[in-house]
Amino acid sequence: MLPRWTTYPALATVAALLVTAVPEPVTRPAAGAAAKARAGLPVTQHPRLVVLGIDGMDPDILRDVVARYPDRMPHFRRLIEEADGVRDLGTSTPPQSPVAWSNFITGRNPGGHGIYDFIHRSTSTYGPIPATVTESTAGSVDLPGGYQFPTSSGGDSNRSGKAFWTLLGDAGVPADVWRMPINFPVEPGRGWSFPGMMTPAVDSAYGEPTLYTSEPDFDQLGQEKVIGIEVARGVARTYVLGPENAFKDPDVDGHLERSRAPMDVFVDEDAGAVAVQVDGGAPLVLTPGQWSGFVPVAFSMLPLGLSDMSGIVRFYLRSVDPLEIYASPVNVDPRAPIQPVSAPDTAASDLADLIGLYYTQGMAEDVNGLKNRMLTDSEFMMQAALVYEERGRMLEVALDHYMRQEDGGLLFFYYSSVDLAMHMMWRHADPEHPHHDEAFAAEGSDWWSGREGSVWRDIIDDLYLRMDPVLGRVRERVGEETRIVVMSDHGFAPYRRKFSLNTWLLENGYLVLKDGFERELPEDSLEYAPVFIQAAADWSKTKAYGIGFNGLYLNLAGREGEGCVDPSEAEALLAELKAKLEALEDEDGASVVLRADLASSVYTGERLAEAPDLLVGYEQGYGNSDEASLGQIPHAVLSDNLGGTFNGSHLMAPDVVLGTVLANFPLTLEDPRLEDLTVSILEYYGLQAEPEMDGRNAFE
Repeated sequence: MLPRWTTYPALATVAALLVTAVPEPVTRPAAGAAAKARAGLPVTQHPRLVVLGIDGMDPDILRDVVARYPDRMPHFRRLIEEADGVRDLGTSTPPQSPVAWSNFITGRNPGGHGIYDFIHRSTSTYGPIPATVTESTAGSVDLPGGYQFPTSSGGDSNRSGKAFWTLLGDAGVPADVWRMPINFPVEPGRGWSFPGMMTPAVDSAYGEPTLYTSEPDFDQLGQEKVIGIEVARGVARTYVLGPENAFKDPDVDGHLERSRAPMDVFVDEDAGAVAVQVDGGAPLVLTPGQWSGFVPVAFSMLPLGLSDMSGIVRFYLRSVDPLEIYASPVNVDPRAPIQPVSAPDTAASDLADLIGLYYTQGMAEDVNGLKNRMLTDSEFMMQAALVYEERGRMLEVALDHYMRQEDGGLLFFYYSSVDLAMHMMWRHADPEHPHHDEAFAAEGSDWWSGREGSVWRDIIDDLYLRMDPVLGRVRERVGEETRIVVMSDHGFAPYRRKFSLNTWLLENGYLVLKDGFERELPEDSLEYAPVFIQAAADWSKTKAYGIGFNGLYLNLAGREGEGCVDPSEAEALLAELKAKLEALEDEDGASVVLRADLASSVYTGERLAEAPDLLVGYEQGYGNSDEASLGQIPHAVLSDNLGGTFNGSHLMAPDVVLGTVLANFPLTLEDPRLEDLTVSILEYYGLQAEPEMDGRNAFE
């Protein structure tokens, strides 16, 4: 689903969210104030606390890397000694990033905040819908000349509960929050707030790159963002694809036309270089293997420039002959955002002035570029390195801004490098993975890691090693008196075998197809076509279906659009499904599902009724297939995880992928959870946790 603004660009002047602040300060004294005064150091009104969020950092992997590379992990080694060991951090059920970070942001479980998965389902259509924003509906008013005036509703945050930094701001406590996942639309506080994961690009919800090629592969033909180009007299005329133009009348199939910006490519084969020119702007000269910076691009939605949409895009020249150019997703231009990408909204442009144009989309590491074979594994890691370096420049600005804040307060800073790179590169470090590439695993990676003798087989170790200087820089800048917490939302595990929940439900009689429909053929079949439950299921006979990575729903009468399961039968049916799933074994006898949790057993809160009825918690090595998560019915229940999808994962049972927490001060709980950190932060600043919060205080 495209971002809300792509279906309603008439709202390009959406008002910025206001920073809320109550002038009365809290009364808690600054920690260590007396010691600071004796040492001649400045005493802040509010104690300083820095939280470094490292997505996907697994406690067991961290312990192992520190033990094997003690000299290369001095800062983590020191923090572990101060913390008396790495502490496991209880994650969410299920341990998906939108769910886990929502737990941390609100201090609530999903029954309270309402985010249960990356993907929710529509009760009326049974189709997948975004989890983190409200379901959108679009309409229009006809205009002359083949145009229409678009109208829409929805697209607002779907998460309940105030963010902890907003609560701090309401109490007068400064809080800077950088790249927080699931912080879009941006929630303000008394400080700078930037969104992270789930922030859309201009042209797509998650960000879709483009490949320009003079020799497209056969199986890439038909992909909208694989654009064939021809070079004539040294020039190729092409375009940058933008968002759908909701001002234009749809075609006969109801599809909206995508906006375009002209782009020319000038090829100099003798010099082995090209120049890329977007919409008459300054040419970008590139040689193979070179990345450009971000350049602005504008998409005209109405004649005479009455409604232009701005974005930024960067290019990578893969080769000159054949000509292959990668273009990033079109990111929001922080200097002219179509909707705020910071709070206050001027912070985004202020940051661009300091570090240059930067990735604003939520998942900056371009996993889709690798999934769609627009980048190779090594090219993906090259792009991930650009994000890591950009994040380092951002960290310096964050630390400058934070340390200039005389009132003290909170700094949260987020890194995505470990999580997204391990999703895509795990297989190279895992000889047991069915998609392991031993030849590539043995190739040198020292150009990326900076560690002499490293190979891609070491990718997990090197990702962790690259986080140590980040921790060291934070400690250096904020000083020894400042309390520091390092935390992750979940851990990580191999994903070797795909389980397709809808196919299992079909084979076991819980999902019934209409006459004339069958499950999908194998993907390598020439007649393969996707089969979706929305069209194929006989809802008068179907008792259960799957949507999302961990969710199973009953086709409950009175709740689902064509529900047939009597509510009086629901408890017994769920118990039956739970028992069968937990008993499921692979061909070699391995357990597939560690546990299947009833929503009524693991969630509490006012939004419990929206939850999947059963949360399927997979064992290490297993996960629901991408296809089944979107409502498809793949051919096989179980298959090897091959191809370009995630090959390391955390979409499993929470016990399998616990998060990590470390602090340079004592933690009082033996079994801390994400929600405990939220409550602890609030109480550290003298605030009472809200009654709906689930956490306990873990800070001494």
